[in-house]
Amino acid sequence: MEFKFPDLGEGLVEGEVVKWHVKEGDYVKEGDPLVDVMTEKATVTLPAPTSGKVVKILAREGQVVKVGQTLCIIEPAAEAAPPEKPQAAQPAPREVAAMPAARRLARELGIDLTKVRGTGPGGVITVEDVRRYAEELKGREAETPKPAEAPKAVEVSKPPEAPRAAEAEVIPVRGVRRAVAEKMTKAKRLIPHAYHLEEVDFTELLRLRERLKAEAERRGVRLTVLPFIVKAVAQALREFPMLNSEYDEEKNVIVVKKEVNIGVGVDTEHGLVVVVVRDADKKSVLELAREIGALADKARAGKLDIQDVRGSTFTISNIGAVGGLGGLSILNYPEAAIMAVGQARKKPWVVGDRIEIRDIALVAVSFDHRVVDGAYVARFTSRVKELLERPEALLL
Repeated sequence: MEFKFPDLGEGLVEGEVVKWHVKEGDYVKEGDPLVDVMTEKATVTLPAPTSGKVVKILAREGQVVKVGQTLCIIEPAAEAAPPEKPQAAQPAPREVAAMPAARRLARELGIDLTKVRGTGPGGVITVEDVRRYAEELKGREAETPKPAEAPKAVEVSKPPEAPRAAEAEVIPVRGVRRAVAEKMTKAKRLIPHAYHLEEVDFTELLRLRERLKAEAERRGVRLTVLPFIVKAVAQALREFPMLNSEYDEEKNVIVVKKEVNIGVGVDTEHGLVVVVVRDADKKSVLELAREIGALADKARAGKLDIQDVRGSTFTISNIGAVGGLGGLSILNYPEAAIMAVGQARKKPWVVGDRIEIRDIALVAVSFDHRVVDGAYVARFTSRVKELLERPEALLL
């Protein structure tokens, strides 16, 4: 039977083959891991649809395949001859845990991953591990003494060569980076972006977070500022639902979503991934912190499921976690809005009739001007600001 790349939903039309768990001639059972495929949403492991023998692999690692394209041919168990019983037990080859990007780089450099020490979560090999090992190999080669060269013959002078063009590194745009490029181009081309900026006093929020941090850690949760931001946005979206929507170009209608599913950008070594916190308005700050942490860990380990990255209705880009005053984000198509939060920095700030040193962050909302006008977004942002400046209300 032909095993074809299935339709995984969410409008996905193609994916990149990352890793085969089998080789031609192997026997598999129904449900066994067959192949890892990276889509614009996540890397998913496709299971064997039936028991039998893998007689032909038709898509190589690194190849981009379309939905419906045949990945391999499996001869069902009823037709396949049973595997010969081995005469002597032999140890199975060691499975190497590595990031998809690390595997690609290792193939390009001709590096054996079994010799690379992984420093990622659970010992997973990262791109930096592969680069470090490649540098070590270069160092060893440089230290190896070379045989003495024979005396060179006298060369006849030649005319000077034309200057060589400057060398450049050519990087194939694949996987997550290609998906991000396509999605951002589509969003910028189709959606008329508009922006609203506001400064928010994070002083009380940072103090509350410090008071709660130790208790959260005792419960096994790393408490950051982000769960408070997610909670404030989710609560404000219930009051301003037009920003929890999308514009349907074909039907010329605005679709207002009933669920509040917040997408959160996670910076990984193989690109930006937006993970989804479902029903964020119904969860406590501590529940949000636990869920965001777990999703971020899965994203950086390259182990996200499709459900972890689909169905967001509004996205938050926490630029402040990396550093920087802030930025104007491109919408996460087809959502109607995205909010970028910059780093909280100490500034002189007017409090009543006094000037105090406060922790101020820039918040920027990018929105689809077909869906809402600036006044609506201004009121929404003011509500988010109010909740973040009085953070105890988020705990109620």
